[in-house]
Amino acid sequence: MSEVSDLILAIKRQLKAHGMTYKDVAAAMQLSEPSVKRLFSNERLTVERVAQLADLLGMTLSELMLSAHVSAPELHGLAPADELRLVRHPRLLLVAVCVLNHWQPAQIVAVYQIDSSECDDALSQLQGMGLLTVLPGQRIRLRIARDFVWLPDGPIRRFFREEGLPDFLDHPFTAADEGMDFVHGMLTDAARQELQTVIQRVRQRFATLHEASATAPLEEKTGMALLLARRTWEPPVFRALRR
Repeated sequence: MSEVSDLILAIKRQLKAHGMTYKDVAAAMQLSEPSVKRLFSNERLTVERVAQLADLLGMTLSELMLSAHVSAPELHGLAPADELRLVRHPRLLLVAVCVLNHWQPAQIVAVYQIDSSECDDALSQLQGMGLLTVLPGQRIRLRIARDFVWLPDGPIRRFFREEGLPDFLDHPFTAADEGMDFVHGMLTDAARQELQTVIQRVRQRFATLHEASATAPLEEKTGMALLLARRTWEPPVFRALRR
């Protein structure tokens, strides 16, 4: 969805809140009602028309624009078909992951073997999915909610589980800021619930640190992955010895 679409949705919401109809808009703009409907459906509102609408609503132009920004819908997740599309096109998936990590187009082109036209095409597709809006000057505004997640057993998670997990684990984890601990024990139901709460807090803390790092220059950041896993489990060699 484009910024113009956001603005028109905001105008419609404000008209409804003020109890106004297209007929009221037509009278204020000295247009026919069908002409007003075409203006909205074709998304061809000029600045002058938007200013007229703001005046009709008793708002300043900046207040109306702000209401469009504040009320813009946020995406909580992608449809399975969109996730599958990303998985089937690695370059599109790469651009998606980069922008979700707050990269700008010029940085993607500079670091990866993707030219400007490919990057622009990928951004256009991602905008169509609702992930982002491309602003003037090739700036990116994400359209995702804070709780945005990939589908629990969707194409993206399966892709990273099958393609990424083996590579992630095939590593010595010896660097100063790396590490992998493995523990095993037996827990009660209450203890398992408490463990889940602790894991959720760690995940939320990671997300908070990610957001806090968003405005730092790219050269000051490093891609970091955190694997949190829990399951009822017994080593296969032990299972083989059960009666």
